[in-house]
Amino acid sequence: MKSDSSTLQKKLLPRHISFMAMGGVIGTGIFKGSAETVSLAGPGVIFSYVFAGLLLLVVMGAIAEMATVYPGRNMKDFIREAFGERISFILGWLYCFMWLAVCVIEVIAAGSFLQFWLPDVPLWVLSLASAIFILAINMMSVGGYGEFEFWLAGVKIAMIIVFILLGAAMLFGFIPGAEAPFPSNYTDYGGFFPNGWTAIFSALLVVMFSYGGSELIGLTLSEAKDAEKVLPRVVKNFILRVVLFYTLPILIICGLIPWNSLSEQTSPFVQVLTSAGLQGAAHLMNFILITAVLSAANSGIYGATRMLHSMATGGEAPAKLARISSKGVPINSLILSGIVLILGSMLAVLNQAGLFRLLMAVPGFVVLLVWITICLSQLKLRRRYPTVPSFKVWGFPYVTILAVIGLAVIALLFLFDAQNRISIGVCLAVLILLIAWSAIRFRPRSNQRD
Repeated sequence: MKSDSSTLQKKLLPRHISFMAMGGVIGTGIFKGSAETVSLAGPGVIFSYVFAGLLLLVVMGAIAEMATVYPGRNMKDFIREAFGERISFILGWLYCFMWLAVCVIEVIAAGSFLQFWLPDVPLWVLSLASAIFILAINMMSVGGYGEFEFWLAGVKIAMIIVFILLGAAMLFGFIPGAEAPFPSNYTDYGGFFPNGWTAIFSALLVVMFSYGGSELIGLTLSEAKDAEKVLPRVVKNFILRVVLFYTLPILIICGLIPWNSLSEQTSPFVQVLTSAGLQGAAHLMNFILITAVLSAANSGIYGATRMLHSMATGGEAPAKLARISSKGVPINSLILSGIVLILGSMLAVLNQAGLFRLLMAVPGFVVLLVWITICLSQLKLRRRYPTVPSFKVWGFPYVTILAVIGLAVIALLFLFDAQNRISIGVCLAVLILLIAWSAIRFRPRSNQRD
């Protein structure tokens, strides 16, 4: 039995869970990274987002299905049930590594956006301040944290909705005096697929980073009320929103300004509103961008601390990391994550552009490994479920197998992409280290069983 000092509180509501996961997904990937994906594939990049969304649907469906069979357990517990403690150990630490890398990206991005208003303040100072702010939020009670993140994520979601409506009105000429560019920007400048169909697969490497974090729902199960009942409904609504919140804004951006005129130095959202001559748009968008990346970092710290807590309670990490504060926060896990985040924010003294490219490939590759393992866990566990699941993945096992194949192909593309060579080298080095560590750590237990 777990003691009260290591048991998480079940205070997260369905709306908290949905918005926390969306907070992890809608961040730098859409507001800044979309410029890179559009530069790779043009307007046709929306097919990259749709295809990745279909893969995500299978992964989230697998999590929801296993949650109905194993109530009170989270994503890592499913992996451990399917493949044992060694794989769970490796994936757990790799997942923490991924989320901390994401958090570092987001706080440095927040610092760069703050420089729009404070150009004389060094980037590392603003990034450090952003990191401290995020850690302060995570010190709140579980219910308070969920409510804060609900509103923090709600700001950027509302902004995207407003952008879609305003952009559509501009695109189709519903705003008096504004020229309606539809459909010239889709047909000119090389057409809808200016770089060919193969560019859609190249863009997937960045899209996977953007969608990474969706599986965070799988870690909220330990703190959610009636998770096995509400999760299937949350997953269905979540997938639709994520795909729409990525594809519609990108369609509007490419419709309003030529795809090849986007600058990777500035958010495409800012460029569109500025080109439309909207006064104060840059300042408003800058505020939204800061909110968005801080929300993503907030979700990331939650993901890292809950994974560390789960590993500690399972004997895969130091037991001290399982300690819970009076507010229901895994306090030692938060302290460890905070140290890494603060040190990571200091990397802002280095080359920012090169740093973003280096760090963004890390979570993209790790997300693929985690998603593949989730699907494989469902494939293996389905045959020996203790009860009949109230929710089942559609077209099992064929759909799940196809998802695994699709994810594996994208992972291979990651490995052979020259631009990601350093990042993938870091990921593989960490993976090899964890495999060696697991072999040493679990050898005595194996011998005892023999």
